[in-house]
Amino acid sequence: MADEQSDGSSKPPLTGGMLVLLTAGVSLATFMEVLDISIVNVAVYTIAGNLGVSRTEGTMAISAYSMASAVMQPLTGWIARRFGEVKTFTMAVMLFIVFSCLCGFATSMPMLIVFRLCQGAVSGPMVPLSQTLLLNNYPAQKRSIALALWSMMVVVAPIFGPILGGWITDNYNWSWIFFINVPVGLFALLISYMLLRDRESKTSKVKLDGLGLFLLAVGVGCLQFMLDNGNDYDWFSSNMILTLALIAVVCITFLIAWELMHDQPVVDLYLFKQRNFAVGVLCLALGMFAFFGGTVVLPTWVQQVMSYTATWAGFAVAPIGIPAIFMSPLVGRFQHKFDLRVLNTMGFAIFAVCSYWMSGYNDQVSYFKLALPRMMMGCGIALFFVPVNQIILSNLPPSKVASASGLANFFRTIAMSVATAISTTLYTHRSIYHHAVLSEHTHTDARATNEWLDRVQQLGIQGRPAYAAMNQVVDGQAATLAINDVFWCFSLIFGFAMVAIWFAKPPFSASSQGGG
Repeated sequence: MADEQSDGSSKPPLTGGMLVLLTAGVSLATFMEVLDISIVNVAVYTIAGNLGVSRTEGTMAISAYSMASAVMQPLTGWIARRFGEVKTFTMAVMLFIVFSCLCGFATSMPMLIVFRLCQGAVSGPMVPLSQTLLLNNYPAQKRSIALALWSMMVVVAPIFGPILGGWITDNYNWSWIFFINVPVGLFALLISYMLLRDRESKTSKVKLDGLGLFLLAVGVGCLQFMLDNGNDYDWFSSNMILTLALIAVVCITFLIAWELMHDQPVVDLYLFKQRNFAVGVLCLALGMFAFFGGTVVLPTWVQQVMSYTATWAGFAVAPIGIPAIFMSPLVGRFQHKFDLRVLNTMGFAIFAVCSYWMSGYNDQVSYFKLALPRMMMGCGIALFFVPVNQIILSNLPPSKVASASGLANFFRTIAMSVATAISTTLYTHRSIYHHAVLSEHTHTDARATNEWLDRVQQLGIQGRPAYAAMNQVVDGQAATLAINDVFWCFSLIFGFAMVAIWFAKPPFSASSQGGG
């Protein structure tokens, strides 16, 4: 390590209107980046149809973004040390705008996949560095509020992504799900450059760990691609998925060993020697896994069983964002008065109770009963996500914050990908299991079966159509029992997280974060 450059982060923190502008700009950049993970999901059918490819090929536009972003997030600390946090952030935002435009102008699926890959790659450092820049430029006594506002954007964006994506796709051309990034990105770029250009962090010429970078890119890339596409290819019955899994395991295993021996690693795994960082990341991953898994399967169920449209399926999960928006700043403002482990435990308890509540759904549940536990979970988000990020970064020196934030966000992203893969697979397999069990009780000697057939025959439905209608009912009941199983499992995971968070050790001071 050589040729260290001056550190502009020693300047006093921002205050007043400049602090408000910085918060708005950086938070919108965070919202924009996280939003793009989910906004494309509901438009896949439309995009695939317009570009003349299958839905499976269309999902590559989702996989390419999440894969590239996951690879780049752990590299955030190394890139920031080499080029500076402000320069890296502003360059990432600028390139994100460029590649968003190119995605909107894509005329073929290969073009879109390449531009989404580039968009995901430049987005990787944006979220970790947005957190770091807020902490570095907030007054010490207000850094918990900065964390709260940042946390709110990270959690709320994936919820509103499908709603916004569905509305744009239904009313405009799908290209606009990318073009809307332009004004938001330009605002974030202008604000961050104007306010932070003379507040650059200390940089140094660090040698590139080429082997570590290769192992990271290949291992994490294969893992992310496997998680995104495993369910479509029936997991390990597919040679492609099996090969990806083996490559990921081998590369990540060698990556861990190599990085622990290297004196200038691209990923600082020694952060896990910090007890609070390790416990906080574990609880963050558990919480995001169970929370996001429910957000994935609930819209699928209401569309399959209750005939909700895609837009209304989005509205079924959206109420969770309402209390999160209002409570996150309040938790950030007053969390220093409480033991953060207590706040986290309360958040996980709310999640566990609401998940158990949703494990009792039937196929006649009203929208109000769908929305009410989701709204209550919004309170749990504020009590979970805001304090756990404080625990993760507690007592770390300023030079470690970017690396810690990047690594924590990497595990958050991977947890969400694993949640999507496992929750959809569990939902599918449990539906098949319950369908088989229920079918055993629908034979013609069963009284309930004959009574049901008599009722439909009175409506003029006889023979094969009657049995087809019965099978449709069995499908709906099997899917309902399956989603009950999924939410019951999630309630257990939240219960485990309630215990795990108590392995963190106070104090959870933010005094060493940032450079102000």
